[in-house]
Amino acid sequence: MKKVDQIYEYMKQHHNEGVTASKIAEVLELDRTNASRYLNLLCQEGKLTKLSGRPVKYVLVGMQLNQASDERQDDKIRESKSKSPRRLESPTVETSKLKSEHSLLGRKFSLDMLIGASKSLNVPIQQAKAAILYPPRGLHTLILGETGVGKSMFAELMYQFAKEAQMLSPDAPFVRFNCADYGENPQLLMAQIFGVKKGAYTGAEKDRDGLLKKADHGILFLDEVHRLSNQGQEMLFTFIDKGQFSRLGDSEERQTADVQIIAATTEEPESALLKTFTRRIPMTIKLPPLKERGLKDRYKLIENFIKEESKRLSKSIYINRNALESMLLYECPSNIGQLKSDIQLACAKAFLNFKSQRKNYILIEQSDLPQQVKKGSMKIKEHRQKLEKLLKHQEDIYKFYYDEEETYLNEGALREPHFYESIENRLEALRAEGKTEEEITQIMSLDIELHFQKYIVEIPEQYKKEEIGKVVDSEIVDITGEILTYAQERLDKIYDEKIYFGLALHLQGSIERIRSHQSIYHPKLNVIRVNYPDEFVVAMEVAKRIDQAFEIETPLDEIGYLAMFLSSNPYTMEGEPEDLVGILLIMHGNSTATSMAQVVNDLVGIEHCEALDMPLSMRPEAMYEMAKKRIEKINNGRGVLILVDMGSLTSFGDMIYEEKGILTKTLDKASTPMVLDACRKAVLGRDLIEIYNSCLDLSGTVVKARENPKKPLIITACFTGEGASEKLRQIIEEHLELDDIYQVISLNLIDRREFVSMLDFYKEAYDVLAIVGTVEIEVDGIPYISAVDLLSGAGIDVLKKIIEREDLFYRIEQSLGAHIKSVNSTSLLSQVRHFIDRTEKVLKINLHQDVKVGIALHLSFLVDNLIQKIVMNPKKELNDFMAQYSLEIELVRNELRAIEQAYEVRFSTSDQTYILKMFLANNE
Repeated sequence: MKKVDQIYEYMKQHHNEGVTASKIAEVLELDRTNASRYLNLLCQEGKLTKLSGRPVKYVLVGMQLNQASDERQDDKIRESKSKSPRRLESPTVETSKLKSEHSLLGRKFSLDMLIGASKSLNVPIQQAKAAILYPPRGLHTLILGETGVGKSMFAELMYQFAKEAQMLSPDAPFVRFNCADYGENPQLLMAQIFGVKKGAYTGAEKDRDGLLKKADHGILFLDEVHRLSNQGQEMLFTFIDKGQFSRLGDSEERQTADVQIIAATTEEPESALLKTFTRRIPMTIKLPPLKERGLKDRYKLIENFIKEESKRLSKSIYINRNALESMLLYECPSNIGQLKSDIQLACAKAFLNFKSQRKNYILIEQSDLPQQVKKGSMKIKEHRQKLEKLLKHQEDIYKFYYDEEETYLNEGALREPHFYESIENRLEALRAEGKTEEEITQIMSLDIELHFQKYIVEIPEQYKKEEIGKVVDSEIVDITGEILTYAQERLDKIYDEKIYFGLALHLQGSIERIRSHQSIYHPKLNVIRVNYPDEFVVAMEVAKRIDQAFEIETPLDEIGYLAMFLSSNPYTMEGEPEDLVGILLIMHGNSTATSMAQVVNDLVGIEHCEALDMPLSMRPEAMYEMAKKRIEKINNGRGVLILVDMGSLTSFGDMIYEEKGILTKTLDKASTPMVLDACRKAVLGRDLIEIYNSCLDLSGTVVKARENPKKPLIITACFTGEGASEKLRQIIEEHLELDDIYQVISLNLIDRREFVSMLDFYKEAYDVLAIVGTVEIEVDGIPYISAVDLLSGAGIDVLKKIIEREDLFYRIEQSLGAHIKSVNSTSLLSQVRHFIDRTEKVLKINLHQDVKVGIALHLSFLVDNLIQKIVMNPKKELNDFMAQYSLEIELVRNELRAIEQAYEVRFSTSDQTYILKMFLANNE
């Protein structure tokens, strides 16, 4: 028979007297610490309870000294339970009198053992007791609070109190269920709670009881209840009203159960739950976050957590005052759960120092604290008076040792396995390998921190793992959290969920490529190593963890990408040389291009314009190869403008782009002023398309409207242009039924300037609808959707709206074609839409989609009339409006010039004013 069972048998034979841990240790010849541990285990199982007073005594649940009278009262209560429906009236101040004859006053219960029971948690505890004691069968309860405040433990203690107060029998069930586990499948979630009828859905092969049935005559705790669908909430409040429910797929048979519901949520109930549901929950208990509980409560929690570690080690744990003050003052956004794990990490590091440096004591110092805890020291000055009042004694070192008789219950306790022995074993193994003490400390510190990532709630809670888990392997999700938590401490940075999602998607693709022996190339590896040395070192460290977890060997180029994710702003890398658009002049003749380029470079003051001379005897194929090599050499990622005089040279740019993927634009009839303007703007850092358009204006070339409409394009982007962006592209295509006219392509955004140049290039041929990326990209006029939003579904909704808009304009295009014969209606509408988008920005207004359609139709028909020389009478009533908005009219006039040039028309002042009035009158 196990020791714990021996103790329980002994207790059943001596139930009329309280038994201490020392007595059990003496009778059963046990170590007192183990005896105490077994007794507490029996308390957690609901078989024993503690009596108030010192020393602490244990008795069987339901066997207290007033047992006989209590049992008689219980008989009455159980009888009333079987006959009376559950009442929903809210508790009043008279609640404390309802149970007076039950002899509860003056006794101490599990709820009373919570730290802060007399102060910060006093009101919640009194509410909890009232909810349990309210006749005839207690009140359904909703517990509110942030992540890590201890909602789950509080619900369990309410259950313990119900048994201690004999509102529930000792063997009453307590069923715990987290609705988030099935949050993405409402049908399975309801099946878990209510049960399921055979054949209700695919896979339902037999009748199965739900949690309500399993919790009969007990308590059902529903955590994250806001994840329950509206239908599920309606079914639940129907049960609350009538005590009856139906299994999923069973419309005939009604089930019954006697269950008290305790629900919990981190959300605001007004926005996350149905009002009809919350109205059925008469008791709402709000647990305060750690920051509202005061320094005294936090000190007690710290003391209790350190004493738990002291118990595991059977040794005292010391902490210096600076470290203790930092623990008391640091920001702890994930509340008690985070405080617990941060303290455990500090204790583990202190234990490592104790063993590796062969000290005589375990001491937590400031250097052992996680990075976010160390920041608490910056608040010592402003809280000095409170600290002096709390700590009183002026010792530099504080001692904590586990004492069974002073145990408090604490929220957020993590029941992780005993790991100190594994630290010792690992330490000895490294010594046996001949590692130096410095190497051992470095290796062990990393191992310990990575071990604790699974307990630290800050990053996993923040990053909604269930969303990324849909497209990324769970192992990669976990290691991404480990990497960023470790990097946060090492680099003293905070990473948001966008970096988390982007890194997880990136790792998924990279690990697949490494396993399939595909090469990984980082074009800016040396830039990263030189300008981001700290991030690069941390990237090398986490790469070892990746290699260990996935049995791969991470190449140096991939470490460069990891360092980019860990940098402050991975998209705009500081310290890079200013990359410029390349300028290449190619002309027929022995020295024509060289001479012109020399003049231009002398005037600009920098040797930037490259030249190739093409003698009349040279074959075009030979010049093409020379041009291709020169363009590869001068391309810095922002593209190359090719200026030529005539002939076959005009086609080189398109051919090189198709063969090498280098962005190029070509201008013929090159003149010295044109080349000079191009070189000057390139040296100033202007983009390829901007330089190209400027040269067109200088040459006086009139750009005719495109005969073929631009195809709509969605761009996905990540550092490599593969992996993550390809995954995003697949998600888009899976969730959206795109017609053939829509295209989705993946681009590399390792450098912002290069990416913008690529984007400008695509905008020439496509109508770019949106950019979906792993890091934030701000491009004027193009919506950005993060990977986070795409995976959560919000981004898909945005894309659907964009596509609905495109489909609407597509239908308008079809209609216009029947009425506008003078020009290509599709091209005209495309020009008009761009005018509307630009004008919205310069006027700083927002138009509803229907208004945009109306303006587009008006302007399209107006252009058609102007082309056909149909003159419209000016609107005289616009005179006053023209005087009031003269500046705005000028802005509209400027934006209309592109349409005027494309179709060789001129808008009258009256036309311009009326168009402006349509914009201003419909501003949202």
